[in-house]
Amino acid sequence: MTVAVKPVADPAGLAVVEELVRKGRAAQKAFANADQATVDEAVTALAWSLYNPAHAKELAELAVADTHLGNVPDKIIKKTRKTFGTLRDLLRVKSVGIIEEDKKLGITKWAKPVGLVAAITPSTNPGATPVNKAMMAIKGRNAIIIASSPAGMKTTGKTVDYMRAELRKIGAPEDLVQILPPPASKDMTQALMRAADLIVATGSQDNVRRAYSSGTPAIGVGTGNVPVIIDETADLDDAAAKICASKIFDNATSCSSENSITIVDAVYDKAIAALERAGGYMASAPEKAKIQEALWPDGKLSRTLIARDADVFAQGCGLPAEAQSKKFFMVEETGVGRDYPFSGEKLSLVLTIYRAENFDAAVTQVEDILNHQGRGHSLGLHTKDMARARKVAEQADVVRVLVNQAHTFANGGGFDSGLNFTLSMGCGTWGGNSITENLNYKNFLNITHLVTTIPEDKPSEEELFGKYWEKYGK
Repeated sequence: MTVAVKPVADPAGLAVVEELVRKGRAAQKAFANADQATVDEAVTALAWSLYNPAHAKELAELAVADTHLGNVPDKIIKKTRKTFGTLRDLLRVKSVGIIEEDKKLGITKWAKPVGLVAAITPSTNPGATPVNKAMMAIKGRNAIIIASSPAGMKTTGKTVDYMRAELRKIGAPEDLVQILPPPASKDMTQALMRAADLIVATGSQDNVRRAYSSGTPAIGVGTGNVPVIIDETADLDDAAAKICASKIFDNATSCSSENSITIVDAVYDKAIAALERAGGYMASAPEKAKIQEALWPDGKLSRTLIARDADVFAQGCGLPAEAQSKKFFMVEETGVGRDYPFSGEKLSLVLTIYRAENFDAAVTQVEDILNHQGRGHSLGLHTKDMARARKVAEQADVVRVLVNQAHTFANGGGFDSGLNFTLSMGCGTWGGNSITENLNYKNFLNITHLVTTIPEDKPSEEELFGKYWEKYGK
């Protein structure tokens, strides 16, 4: 079915979008009847386009040069690890033909494509996110058109070139994967969203809101601001090592990076010492003021300090030489909200530290933080008491609660956790999202239900109303 692109203020851009949509729909139509083996070969081809060591290195270097965010070694790891894990997940599942059959209910489910996907991708992951979304889209026999963040356009463009080349190699339609060419305007992105059958938006909340208001079915993700609790039962050195490794990965560009740590009073000093042993630097009150002034010079995060190496960040904040040799920086905080910028997401190597009287107070503290920013996304807990973990999971308005794990490596899928690999984390209605899980291949499928008769399953009135009638009468 052809969907008309509504007029926008950029006629030339509109013509470009219309042509991309035409080619994408033609490619999707040609691929729509592919069998599972052909689909999985195409998914593998997309994975190899980024997992290829030469490509991963080139695109990591280009991403850092392009966006000035993160660092090359970690971007290589992110590209290869996420792609490998996503391929593992996708090759283990069916997405063609009958994918589920329940004889007891008399229901058989067939997977069908959704059609043309518009993918909005962020500057923080200009290579990994487009491939991740493309793999999931093609798993569903869809076509995808990527609208890149302007800051990551060069990297994403090259990434798409590599994906298309691999599709050509195996004889699949290369127009299954396309990109809005530069200079891609907001009008072009808006036109693409209106023309698509599904939008998957990762990045700024402005992009997510535009996707949801486009009139096209959309999946968006929420704001990250992960708070973590360390209680008195935790292995402090293990917790500190995991927090450090996660916090410093790709210079804290991930939405799953720890942004605050709430430590119960009984182990506060010992936990801080463990964090310092792991590479943290505790800023004094005057140094905290310097960091705040440098990181939010005009009330907004500084593009020259976010996602920068530790020594660059320390120098930019005017911290002493001792700080410049550390891996991350800690600031003590007591408040939450707009008047306390350290209570929000920082996209930098700054970790906010809160002190709580006891575990219950710590839970209240992280709930306050999430209600300010990050509600629905995730929180972490370092503890040996699983009853506490279950309590937090029952009480907190988040999709993911990670226990004794490094958030950045586990939240979007890990080889030692059951979450599927993704670069887009749904946050439920708490975060203004339509999904309450990690984005996955099922989000790119339509399902047809074949329904046949089964033995009648009709209980008596007494079975359904009996207890109510006993208590309240008829």
